[in-house]
Parts: sequence; structure tokens; C-alpha cells
Amino acid sequence: MQELIDKAAILLEALPYIRTFHGQVFVIKYGGHAMVDPELRSSFARDVVLMKYVGLHPVVVHGGGPQIDETLAAFGVVSERLEGLRVTDDHTMKVVEMVLGGHLNQEVVSRIGKHGGRAVGLTGRDDGFLRARKVARMRTKSGREVDPGRVGAIESVKTDVVRHLVEAGFIPVIAPIAVDAEGRSLNVNADTVAGKVAEALGARKLVLMTDIEGVKNANGEVLSSLSAAEAEALRDRGVIQGGMIPKVRCALEALRGGVRKAHIIDGRTRHAVLLEIFTDRGVGTEIRTE
Repeated sequence: MQELIDKAAILLEALPYIRTFHGQVFVIKYGGHAMVDPELRSSFARDVVLMKYVGLHPVVVHGGGPQIDETLAAFGVVSERLEGLRVTDDHTMKVVEMVLGGHLNQEVVSRIGKHGGRAVGLTGRDDGFLRARKVARMRTKSGREVDPGRVGAIESVKTDVVRHLVEAGFIPVIAPIAVDAEGRSLNVNADTVAGKVAEALGARKLVLMTDIEGVKNANGEVLSSLSAAEAEALRDRGVIQGGMIPKVRCALEALRGGVRKAHIIDGRTRHAVLLEIFTDRGVGTEIRTE
């Protein structure tokens, strides 16, 4: 009996969050280990289906770096990265479109459907809703400037198609492929796409899934909550390092663009999204405007 009572207590803990967030848009960047481990893939799909059924509006933006690497390796191609972005020649762009816009996107859509949700896959080509410009130059670690190829920086997000899907009861699943003014495909960082989509939709929250516990302080302790100013101070002092730097930068830009809160969570934890949104403690770091 006590086990049943404990389960009821968990539901009651979630109730005020469900009430507060009912009808709100949540943009979730899905990637890392959560896209590789079979159990975590199913866990994530169930999470977003549950969110939809309790009245929230999840919008998923997925990555796929390891899967692209694997496919390129099968073709004997090794791709270089600059500042976390993949150098993308024309051949690599075809592989990116095949993996992100085709296989992975439809796999996520199918898994959400398997767990009772209704999902539709999109890329920036659909209604031209992700418009970007080509990044002309990027700097290597040695300081040399190079052309990164078909790498894009988001200029605008046309939200009509995504809003229509949300209002019709679907979960949009977005691959981070944009188009330029001439309709050519560009490869864009998935965190960046998620942040820009969250801004354009006026999302209540941006959730970035990672393969680490969250933002840490100088002592290596995970911070459950910090303000934008505190996050900037940690970054400027060099406490925030490596792959966490672009994620924090993305979160701060989203907050400046009107998103209420950004969350950086450990996607290696089962049901990480639900635990972060619907429990008092959470499983990552929330970054708030003040």
C-alpha cells in the first residue's frame, strides 16, 4: 500500500507544474546519448507523449552528430569540426540531409507514434520555415580562417507550419537543416536551431539535453538553478568550459529573445525531461532571466 501512496505523491508533486504549464510551448533539443541508447530513446518518446496528453505543447529539435559520423565513416570520409560545427562540403551535406532529414527524423516520429503520440517530421525546407545565411569564414585553433562549406547561421524562423501542427494536436519533430535565400540546404547546429525556434514561438521553456549532469561551479558541483548574470560570470571566469560553453551561450541568447527559462539537463537519465519539468528538484540546471 505504501508504494501506491508514494506513486500518488509523485503525481501530486507534478500537479502544480501541469496547471502552470498547461497550453505552453516547450522546445526540447534531443541529442547525445539519449538518441543512441534504446531504453533512453523509448523513455524520451514516452516523455513527450505524456507532456502532450497533459496539455503541454512539446516541439522537438533533434541532433544526430554520431550517426552522421558513422555514415560518413562508412563512405571513408572523416569530417572536421570548427567551434563545434561540422565542416560541410557538398558531399557531406547530402549525407547530413539523408541522416538528419530522412532516417533519424522519421525514426523519432515513428517512436513517438508507437507510444501513442501524433508527430510530424520537418526540416527547414518545409514551407522554408528555417532561413539561414552561409557562414563565410570560421577560425581554426591555430588562428587560420577557413570556409566551413554548407554551414548556416539562422536568420529567421517562419513559425506558421509549426504552430498549425501544434494546434492540430501534433508534436513537430524538426531536423536542423535550413535553407538560404536561393533554397540551398545548410547544416545548422541543433542547439542553435532549438534556441531560435523557442524564441520565435515564444516558448515557455527551452530544454537542452546533454551528456553531462548540468552546469557546474568552480568546485565541480552541479548548480540546480542560476540567473543569466550568474551564468555569464561563470563563463567569463572560465568555470564553464568546453562543450558546455555553446550550450550556455544558446540558453542565454534564448532568454534574451524572450524565452522564460532554459534548462540544460542530463539526457543519460531516464525520463530526464519529466523529472526536470514536473518535480521540485529536477535533474539539471535551469537558467532564468534574473
